Amino acid sequence: MIKTLKDTRETFKNFFKKKGHKIVSSSPLIPQNDPTLMFANSGMVQFKNVFTGIEKKDYNRATTSQKCVRAGGKHNDLENVGYTPRHHTFFEMLGNFSFGDYFKEQAIFYAWELITKEYGLSKNKLCVTVYSEDQEAFDLWKKIAGFDENKIIKIATSDNFWSMGDTGPCGPCSEIFYDHGDQLFGGPPGSKDEDGDRFIEIWNLVFMQYEQVSKEKRINLPKPSVDTGMGLERMTAVLQGTHDNYEIDLFKELVNLSAEITNTKVYDKTISSHRVISDHLRASCFLIADGLMPSNEGRGYVLRRIMRRAMRHANTLGSKDFVLSKMVDHLISRMSSEYNELERAKDLIKETIFNEEEKFESMLSKGMKIIKEEMKDIKDKTLKGEIAFKLYDTYGFPLDLTQDYLKPLDITVDTKQFDQLMERRKEEARKSWKGSGSDKIEKIWYELKDQFGATEFVGYNSEKTEAKIISIIKDGKEYKNPKKNDTAVLLTNQTCFYAESGGQVGDRGTIKTESGTFRVKDTQKFFGSLFLHIGVLIDGEIRIGEDAILEVDKSRRANIKSNHSATHLLHAALREQLGNHVAQRGSYVGPDRLRFDFSHSKQINKIELNKINNRVNYFIQQDSRVTTRLMSPDKAIKEGATALFGEKYGDEVRVISMGNNKDKIFSLELCGGTHVDKTNKIGEFSIINESSISSGVRRIEALRGDELKLFLKNKNTASQEKIQNNKKKLLEIVNLIKNLNGETKKFEKFEDDKQINDAQNYLNKLIAKNILSDENKNMINSTIKDNTTITNQILIGLPAKEIRVLIDHNTKNNKNSIILVASLENKKTSIGVGVSKDLLDKYNAIQIVKKISSLLGSEGGGGRKDFAQSGGNETTLKNIKNIFDKVIKEL
Repeated sequence: MIKTLKDTRETFKNFFKKKGHKIVSSSPLIPQNDPTLMFANSGMVQFKNVFTGIEKKDYNRATTSQKCVRAGGKHNDLENVGYTPRHHTFFEMLGNFSFGDYFKEQAIFYAWELITKEYGLSKNKLCVTVYSEDQEAFDLWKKIAGFDENKIIKIATSDNFWSMGDTGPCGPCSEIFYDHGDQLFGGPPGSKDEDGDRFIEIWNLVFMQYEQVSKEKRINLPKPSVDTGMGLERMTAVLQGTHDNYEIDLFKELVNLSAEITNTKVYDKTISSHRVISDHLRASCFLIADGLMPSNEGRGYVLRRIMRRAMRHANTLGSKDFVLSKMVDHLISRMSSEYNELERAKDLIKETIFNEEEKFESMLSKGMKIIKEEMKDIKDKTLKGEIAFKLYDTYGFPLDLTQDYLKPLDITVDTKQFDQLMERRKEEARKSWKGSGSDKIEKIWYELKDQFGATEFVGYNSEKTEAKIISIIKDGKEYKNPKKNDTAVLLTNQTCFYAESGGQVGDRGTIKTESGTFRVKDTQKFFGSLFLHIGVLIDGEIRIGEDAILEVDKSRRANIKSNHSATHLLHAALREQLGNHVAQRGSYVGPDRLRFDFSHSKQINKIELNKINNRVNYFIQQDSRVTTRLMSPDKAIKEGATALFGEKYGDEVRVISMGNNKDKIFSLELCGGTHVDKTNKIGEFSIINESSISSGVRRIEALRGDELKLFLKNKNTASQEKIQNNKKKLLEIVNLIKNLNGETKKFEKFEDDKQINDAQNYLNKLIAKNILSDENKNMINSTIKDNTTITNQILIGLPAKEIRVLIDHNTKNNKNSIILVASLENKKTSIGVGVSKDLLDKYNAIQIVKKISSLLGSEGGGGRKDFAQSGGNETTLKNIKNIFDKVIKEL
């Protein structure tokens, strides 16, 4: 008996397994074979190249439960989630696929058998649609299901005809609908009331039988295929006797947990918020587990929008707690049996969501304050798009959050203006996009892989090997007779050259035949197994079919191996020191250096960094063996191996371990790269830089070997030069202090950079003191206007940093006051404006300083409503006086 969402999934997959289908695991949510797609949004995404014929599998029948997200780009359900019974950001798509094997009749037969016998649905509750021109499908449903003709509905629109694009595989669809009963509004498909909740599509069968060659031409495919998609949540709802996906077992639990944490009841005014929280939690957990981090760009921005929308609804419920991070454990306990990546990423998920909740709390208070201020000036129930964009651009406040907040107040946002500003912001990034090469050039690698199969890689055990040249490519075409100095790509039946992957750069070296020598400048691989030797013919000739000697640059490879092994030890030390939430986000392993990007929300302090550095060197000094084993990904992960999030591994993986078997393993990772055989061969290791590259992602750069020695030598030289320069700079400052009769004793002996800053600050205050006491350099005027004291102060030579001190002193000690300050120093003009807090509802320092800047012929200026500043080019005393008079008159 089917009781749960898990039961629905297992029944589907096991049914098709019995019918000869291979159960294929879900691909990651980030598409690996389609950079144009934001997220995997259907079951066929991972099989796209199989359907188009450019990739072949060792099976022709498959079944999957595919993770899908529809929350960005063309396929975007985000705004509907929480307010309808069926919309989700994340959902699972059950599917069965035939790649040129069975076709229409068998697909319909399987579908009917599954839903009526395995799932036990009543024939009387079902009806189907077919494409209006697909008489074959109409007749098959009549034959197999025994439907009356009124239960087989012909649809003439594109709803029942699927295509991959303007060209390519396409074909008619047949959709199966379930009737939830006349207690719900809605009519059957094709009727005017078809959008109601009564008749719900539960399964779509796509029959790929044509190829669209052009707009006018469509031909039959030689091997028709089948692609089906069943929404797991929809089918589970049917099997659990409800039309509402949020009433199924998983969502009932999550909604109740949301209510418990927020201390609210679930009723008509709160249910949408609880549903948003439950849905968005699931999407967030799966996206993070697949390697995505929240950011302000691309996919990361979609994740942040999802998370912040859920957090906004938690706030609407009046919760003072962080809700999402407290629900993670329950979600993972319910879904990790099918998706073990959730358990592996648990620490990372919790840390990431908690950090976003902290940021959201700060962002929300700032954003709400701005919205409330702007609402005073709202006309026609519309918030200006520029305000909504400012909230997004400056405070990370997504548009849909602004809309959600304004919705109960019946206020809309000028989205047209918002979109224009957003498009302008993206234009530069769009122009810089280079793409990933033409389809024509890419296609040849598929053809060569299809023709020759995978390149045999022997480079783990050998840096020199014999091989046969099987193809020479130049400019996307086969090139039979390359000449000296020609650049080309050589393919061989086997190779010892490592191709760039997993962050490790490709090998360099030579390929020699009896007639010529080819220098390999880089090695890449296409589709994971076709190795491409990229380089130049430096001597003689080479031909297809010739035997060749392939030899890797051994010295370069040795440094790469050492750096790669060091990267593994660095990863282990980071997890040991910072926590298990640390996960690889990218890496570079070259002969000269290594770089490691990882998930961590805070800057690593010097003490932690030293501990990490020392720990790596400790691992190295143990001189432990580096061993390689081949095993299944599941077994490797059960043994504790670290794997990349968002990566889909094959049936067998290489597991690299470092450590003493009698003691403990320091590092255990899934990795296809090359490594040293003993850790001591890595040599001395040193971290040279730690930085942030994006929200929640840190980067460490490190050196070893000769590159480290050279770096330390240059660093020592630079350090000595810096010390001498700083001593000279300090002496100059001390002499200036003496000229102003200041105290110099604590600055006379150089110690560190802080001493220079302290001396400069002390000098600035002495200068300010002298200027303020000199009537020729400190010109002050005050006027009273509408009970407000407006002071304008022009100073000659006052350091710009002292302006703020001057203004803060004035506005804190004087109510009903505005102060305008200008300093003319070193051929520059520095402006500052202060407004006392009791006048902030009438005056804005930012607006005043921008007005002064524009009159000075410059743009810019910023700060807060109570204090703002700007800078500009040199001007005359007379001009700045006139500008101040004009601005004061207009206040």
